[in-house]
Amino acid sequence: MVRRITVALLLFLVTFPSVAGAQGQAILSYLDRFHPVLAANGMVATQEALASEVGRQILRDGGNAVDAAVAVGFALAVTLPRAGNLGGGGFMMIHHAGTGETVALDYREMAPAAATRDLFLDAEGEVDEKRSRFSHQSAGIPGTVAGMAAVLERYGTMSLAQVMTPAIRLAAEGILVSQDLSDSLKQSAERLQQFPAAAKVFFKADGRPYEPGDRLIQSDLAHSLSLIAEQGPEAFYGGEVARLITAEMERHGGLITPADLRAYKAVFRDPVRGTYRGYEIASMPPPSSGGVHLVQMLNILEGYPIGELGSNSALTIHLMAEAMRLAYADRSKYLGDPDYSDVPVAGLISKTYAESLRETIDSFRARPSEEVLPGNPLPYESNETTHYSVMDRAGNLVSNTYTINFSYGSGIMVEGTGILLNNEMDDFSAKPGIPNAYGLLGGEANAIEPGKRPLSSMTPTLVFRDGLPWLATGSPGGSRIITTTLQVLLNVIDHEMNIAEATAAPRVHHQWWPDELRVEPGLSPDTMALLRARGHDVVVKPTMGSTQSIMVTEDGITGASDPRRPGALTIGY
Repeated sequence: MVRRITVALLLFLVTFPSVAGAQGQAILSYLDRFHPVLAANGMVATQEALASEVGRQILRDGGNAVDAAVAVGFALAVTLPRAGNLGGGGFMMIHHAGTGETVALDYREMAPAAATRDLFLDAEGEVDEKRSRFSHQSAGIPGTVAGMAAVLERYGTMSLAQVMTPAIRLAAEGILVSQDLSDSLKQSAERLQQFPAAAKVFFKADGRPYEPGDRLIQSDLAHSLSLIAEQGPEAFYGGEVARLITAEMERHGGLITPADLRAYKAVFRDPVRGTYRGYEIASMPPPSSGGVHLVQMLNILEGYPIGELGSNSALTIHLMAEAMRLAYADRSKYLGDPDYSDVPVAGLISKTYAESLRETIDSFRARPSEEVLPGNPLPYESNETTHYSVMDRAGNLVSNTYTINFSYGSGIMVEGTGILLNNEMDDFSAKPGIPNAYGLLGGEANAIEPGKRPLSSMTPTLVFRDGLPWLATGSPGGSRIITTTLQVLLNVIDHEMNIAEATAAPRVHHQWWPDELRVEPGLSPDTMALLRARGHDVVVKPTMGSTQSIMVTEDGITGASDPRRPGALTIGY
C-alpha cells in the first residue's frame, strides 16, 4: 500500500508541479532520490558523483564495462580518499557477455613475508590494537594496482593510460571539496594530522580543514598515477612508487619489502555459485566470506515463504536474523584464505546442509548465540569500503568492492606518493577467539601467515535470470556487508521491489557475536516489540551500507545509489 501511495504521489507531483507548490516540489525532490535511474545503453553506479561521471564518459568513448570499472577504481582514489585507493585491495566480479564467462578477481592484500602469527600480541599475550590498526605494520601488501591492471588486460578494450587519464587530471587539477568529503576529513582529522604527509595533503598549510567548495589538489598522487599509467603496475611494484613505499617502511618499522611488492599477484578465481527461487547467484569466493555466507543464508531462507510473510515483518526479520546467526557462527571457524586453509565451500553452500540448519530454527524464539556453535558442513563436502557496479550496452557486467579498511585506512600516507596505506592486517585473527575492529570472531583458518590474504566480508555479487545478467550489487560496511547484500536480493526477488525501493528499505543485521539484532532507525516500534518478545536484543544503531546496484528490467537498465551516503550517483548514457 505504501509503495502504491508513493507512486501515486510521485505521478501527481510530476503531472501537476504548479499545483504541488513549494512543499510538493520538496517532496518530489526527495522522492526522486529513491526513484530508479533508467538508461538505454549502459550504467554506472558509484558512491561518488565525479567517479560515476568518469565511468560514463569511458562508456561513451566506446569502452566496455571493464574499461569503465578500472577508470572508476582509479578515480575514486582521488575523489573518495577514505575508501577509494591505490594502497588497498578488493574483489571484483566480472561477467563477459561475449563468452558468457563469469569470473571472480581476488586482489586482496597479502601479509608480508616478515609477518608472524603473534605479530600484534604484546608482552602479556594480548592484542595491541594500536599496532594492528594504526602502525606501519598494519599494512598488507596492496593489490589494487595489480588487480585493475590484470582485469583490464584480460577483459578491457582500452589501454591503462587511457582509462587512468581522468584520475590523473582530477588529482593534478584538483577537485571541488564536497560537503561529504569535508565532513569525513574533519571526522578523521585527529588521526590524519598525526602523519605529516597526510596532514600536508588533506589540510591547509595552517592546519585548517578544507571546506565545501575549496579545491583539493593532490600533486603527489597525480605523479604516482602518471607513473603507473606510463609504466604499468611495474611502477608500483618495482619502480619509483615501490621504492618510496619500502623507504617509508624502513623509516617506521614497517614490514613490506621490495621482495614483497615484486611477489604480489592478483588471482582470478571461480565464483561461489548458488540458486535462490530459480535465480542464479554468482558471488565472491574465499578469502572473502561474502559469497559463501550469502548463498548459505539464501539456502536457509528458501525454505520459508518470505514474500508472503512481508517485507520487514517481525517474522521475516526473525528468520533472517536466525539465518544470519548460523552463518556467522560458521564464518568464525571455517573461513580463511583457500591457498592456506581447506575451506569447506561446497559443504557450507549445500542445500542439504541448509536444511539441517533450518531445522534448528524456532519460528517463535530467538536462539541465544551461546547455544549456537559452528555447524558441521564437512559431510557434504565433495568494516570503510566502497562498492560500484557497471554495465555496458553489450551486457558486460562488473561488480567491484575495494577498501583500505578503516576510513582513510591507517591514516598513514607514503611520503611523496599521495598514497594512503591500508590497515588490513587487522582483518586477520590476531588472536583466535578475540574479535577484530568489527566485532567479528575468527579462528585458526584466518591466523596471520606470510603471504596469506586476510578474510573479508566484501560481497560483490551478480545475479542471473534465465541465464542472462539481471542484477549487480554490493556494499561497504565491514561485517554488515554480507547481510546488506542479502537484503537487497530478498527485496527484489521475494518482495518484488524495484531496485530503488530495495535499496532504501530499512536494514537489520545479526553476526552471532555480539548477540544483538541491530536495526536501522525507522523500523516500526511494533515490529521491534514483537522481535523483543521473541527474545531478540534489538538495538537501534546508525544506518548500514551504501549499495550501488544495476538491474535489468523489461523497461531497460535501471540502477540506484544508496541514499544513506551523500554524494553517490547512478548515471546512465
